Amino acid sequence: MATVDGVRRATGRDRNEWFTLLDAWGASGREYREIADYLMREHELSRWWAQKLIVEYEQSRGLRPLGARPDGTFEVGTSKTIAVPLKRLFGAFVDTRQRKKWLTDGRMSLRTSQPDRSARFNWEDGSTRVNVEFEEKGPSKSMVAVAHAGIADGAEAETTKAKWKERLSELKSFLER
Repeated sequence: MATVDGVRRATGRDRNEWFTLLDAWGASGREYREIADYLMREHELSRWWAQKLIVEYEQSRGLRPLGARPDGTFEVGTSKTIAVPLKRLFGAFVDTRQRKKWLTDGRMSLRTSQPDRSARFNWEDGSTRVNVEFEEKGPSKSMVAVAHAGIADGAEAETTKAKWKERLSELKSFLER
């Protein structure tokens, strides 16, 4: 979460001032896109700041549970730094045979990828998606960030996040041995 000073510095108002302004405008009864358009058009906020303030506003007013997307689904994420070159880490995700060695409790099918940068997968039956980003941290060190989107509810989101933490630990063990 951005600091109070950071919000004011970037937007000209602190978080509470924005929330008061949104309350007065009637944001709690409006669609996400309408609020974003209002903030960008009337208050000249960037898309990023509009999104950030809307999410925090809706969470503070009990209109959006923590982790919920505007469509009502949830997204969770986690990351891990692993002591292997980027190409090897990327391969462990996109190569089906390698993936089966560490991902033993789920099934992903590759939708698209940008070599050594990102990969997008359907999870199990395709009702949720797994988006993976890769970053080189040195010649023999890389970071992977997993975001699992389209999760139905908050309880499932918590379970899914915990499972991804376990899976990335398994991946680390598999690759670093």
